[in-house]
Amino acid sequence: MRASLRQLSKQIVDSQNSWFLLQYTALGWSNRGFPARAVRTMKYLKARNACCAVVFHDAEAYAGNRWIDHVRRTVQLSVMRRLLKISDVAVFTVPRQKISWIPASASNVVFIPVGANLPAPEKAWNEKRQLRDSMPVVAIFSITGGQRTSQEVGEISAAVKFAAKQAGPLRVVVFGRNSEVGGNTLKATLAGSPVEVTVMGLIPAEEIVQVLGSSDVLLFVRGPISSRRGSAIAGIACGLPVIAQEGSETAPPITDAGVVLVPADDPAALGPALLRVLTDHDYRASLAERSRNAQERYFSWSVIAAQYARALRERGTRPESGPG
Repeated sequence: MRASLRQLSKQIVDSQNSWFLLQYTALGWSNRGFPARAVRTMKYLKARNACCAVVFHDAEAYAGNRWIDHVRRTVQLSVMRRLLKISDVAVFTVPRQKISWIPASASNVVFIPVGANLPAPEKAWNEKRQLRDSMPVVAIFSITGGQRTSQEVGEISAAVKFAAKQAGPLRVVVFGRNSEVGGNTLKATLAGSPVEVTVMGLIPAEEIVQVLGSSDVLLFVRGPISSRRGSAIAGIACGLPVIAQEGSETAPPITDAGVVLVPADDPAALGPALLRVLTDHDYRASLAERSRNAQERYFSWSVIAAQYARALRERGTRPESGPG
């Protein structure tokens, strides 16, 4: 920590009139989710008259009912409130009205969604998807892993089985984080069904664009969808319909995209939603168009960069003297 702060101090001296953006996730600052070092770092920057923004990728404290969860949640809320108070700009990746702990008096809050961490995802728009001439392709981008693996595999399996029973054979392509373990479990679960499973593992970003470009729909089961879920936004960026569960953070602009929402407490609804997308050409095309429009309006990196530049220019308070 001390060595990092010394390096940071040198960067402050060498980077006058620059902004420093601190990325906040609880686990990014602490393996156990006690992120007090984030406040120490921000205070270190502010003490040296630096202009600072904090980007909250975690918008809320972690849940849980154990005593350690209560302690962790208390610490996280304290850290987030402190970061909000001392930063010049606080960027949240979900809308302000969806966050429980921000005081009404906070005037430095800006909402900017995340984008897809993909190069030129719009290239996928030129891919032609004709379900009449080929087997439908359902994309699964990443599986959470750990204790959630079995739950997510079960939800995917039930959904694609339901759709295949009504619409005929289909193909599921699983790639990204934890896709090898989860994908192989899915393949074993679907053995003997009219569903072909292809497990690709971790692949380069350019290949992700190609895979999504040749898919017909993205099925997202890694928890409720929101404007901070990059793997879901990847489907939107590539012009796909996205089927996902609705949750407390689900709000525009994510709902402006071609997203089919099902209740979080009713995963069985994923199957009928998938069936309709795969069998109703006009519906699928309208969803794809909505995703392309949302990418252009909200989720492209050029739009996101412009929002950051505007936030730092308009809401930031630049010191009158000293290094920035």
